[in-house]
Amino acid sequence: MTYYERNLPHWQPSGKDIFLTWRLHGSLPARIDLPDANESAGKRFLAYDRALDSAAVGPLWLKDPPVAEAIIAALQKGQADAMLHLHAYTILTNHVHILIEPRIPVARITKNIKSATAREANRILNRESGRFWQDESFDHWIRSAAQWQRVRAYIELNPVKAGLVAKPQDWPWSSASRPLV
Repeated sequence: MTYYERNLPHWQPSGKDIFLTWRLHGSLPARIDLPDANESAGKRFLAYDRALDSAAVGPLWLKDPPVAEAIIAALQKGQADAMLHLHAYTILTNHVHILIEPRIPVARITKNIKSATAREANRILNRESGRFWQDESFDHWIRSAAQWQRVRAYIELNPVKAGLVAKPQDWPWSSASRPLV
């Protein structure tokens, strides 16, 4: 099992699917109502995710269709290069959720995808090079088939819960509407 810490602990047992989330640099609102410290990490994650879903300020660069397409292209490349097998994904306005079977260390996967997409997105947006993604990512290893199904549903329903569409298949940057093969 791989384990390391930055701001968050990262437990990544080999042979397990991983739920990954990363966000744009500077995308969290200044104030977030978090559950108290005794609550589970899952409830705390949900509070952060809700804050990202409802953000009206901060960078929202992922809502630009060419930027979202660049992220999908990077995920496809990661799958084609045998770095990962992608089970589910959604690209929202300021963050990304994926469910993968990693085939190389997760840290290398996120580094490859985030660096390639930051360069391409900065080019698309005519931005000078600068911080695009937040350094830290959230990851959670999947412990059961039931949890796998819940995480997949969570990922594909996220655009609905964020109020972006009525049905998961209506969101164009999601495995619910466009699975990668």
